[in-house]
Amino acid sequence: MTVQKAQPVIFTDAAAGKVRNLIEDEGNSKLNLRAFITGGGCSGFQYGFTFDEDIAEDDTQIRNGEVTLLIDPMSFQYLVGAEIDYQKDVNGEQFVIRNPNAKTTCGCGSSFSVADDSDELF
Repeated sequence: MTVQKAQPVIFTDAAAGKVRNLIEDEGNSKLNLRAFITGGGCSGFQYGFTFDEDIAEDDTQIRNGEVTLLIDPMSFQYLVGAEIDYQKDVNGEQFVIRNPNAKTTCGCGSSFSVADDSDELF
């Protein structure tokens, strides 16, 4: 019997498939997807994605098939428990982050705020 360890961040098959296609389009098999958090946006923090060949020693690496998602330590604390997905609908195609740590999000879904020490996360 194989026991799988729960991932701290869920990197869905749809997201990994889209990343694999984008990497193939770039023609560089050394690329990885990096998810990160920066200050800014209308809610305080902002999500970002980029391709990166470099893997830092303290990066969290999450594999799905042939694709690796990288998250730096500062961003990781805000993404624990989140799901990174890719969706296609009538509004178009986009990467989506479902983050249980987000207290509020903006209408576009690319920025968020988190609870401070006096708030409870539910």
